[in-house]
Amino acid sequence: MPHQALLALPRRALLGGLLATPMLARAQPAFPVRPVSLIIPFPPGGTTDVVLRALAEGASRHLPQPIVIDNKPGAANTLGAATVARARPDGYLLTQLPASAIRVQLLQKLPYDTLRDFTPILSVTGYSYVVIAKAGRFPNGWTDFIAEARRRPGKLAYGSTGANGSPHVTMAELAAKEGVELIHAPFRGDADGSQALLGGHIDVMAGGSGLGALADGGQATILNVWTAERLTRWPTAPTLKELGYDMAVTTPFGIVAPAGLDPAVTRTLHDAFAAAQKSEEFRAILGRYDMPDEYRDSAGYAVSLRETVAREEALIRRLNLTAG
Repeated sequence: MPHQALLALPRRALLGGLLATPMLARAQPAFPVRPVSLIIPFPPGGTTDVVLRALAEGASRHLPQPIVIDNKPGAANTLGAATVARARPDGYLLTQLPASAIRVQLLQKLPYDTLRDFTPILSVTGYSYVVIAKAGRFPNGWTDFIAEARRRPGKLAYGSTGANGSPHVTMAELAAKEGVELIHAPFRGDADGSQALLGGHIDVMAGGSGLGALADGGQATILNVWTAERLTRWPTAPTLKELGYDMAVTTPFGIVAPAGLDPAVTRTLHDAFAAAQKSEEFRAILGRYDMPDEYRDSAGYAVSLRETVAREEALIRRLNLTAG
């Protein structure tokens, strides 16, 4: 071998080593390297909390680190969105984005914009809503409630999980259609409202189908359900459409991260949550609470959020809603 070739070999090897060094320096451990926090803007123990805790637990099995829950109830369910909108886009802080957080942001100045400040991860599920009364309070169901509301204007109270949430807004729309005046009593969650109902402090409670557990136990009666069809668990409870209202109300929600999240991290989070969502274990939990599968991937959820904002803007104009 010529002398020049012998000299060239180590030089080429050295050059290759130098070129490889920056690549090694840029190598990063696989995301996540520490626990991921998921904010639930509802108190512990309610339907939303139970469902999202189960989803987070399932997703944790597909990641090298766990997903931990941080409950931040209050402020019309906007605390999660407000917190995540200001966070670093590193994937370690996520939040559930409920419809109420979208609606309230359109009603008042808040430190986030639904379409600007978030990276959609995936859409998860929606709620099946019911209206319940204490057992025996209204023997003829919703008809009795409306009749008494007409006889006693401004005296009957309904509970919900906060101002401008879907239960509040839908009850307000029903009252407007009937021309009756009702008192709105907002609570931190369904559990608090249930206790107020059983204690006789409110007349009906509007909320997620988890309230139906009181009916199962004989403590309450379901006056109506807000799904398009009757719910299998309570086949005698009429829908709003059957009561004469051309309405069906569900409010799908999903999980979002701060805007500007690395697409690779978005995919990692999406894939972990999607795997958990498709599991038989999680589907059984959705069935237990009569919650539909509203899965959409990150791109599909982004489209859904744009459509939701447009619908909410129309609803606000129609009902002349104001910040609560």
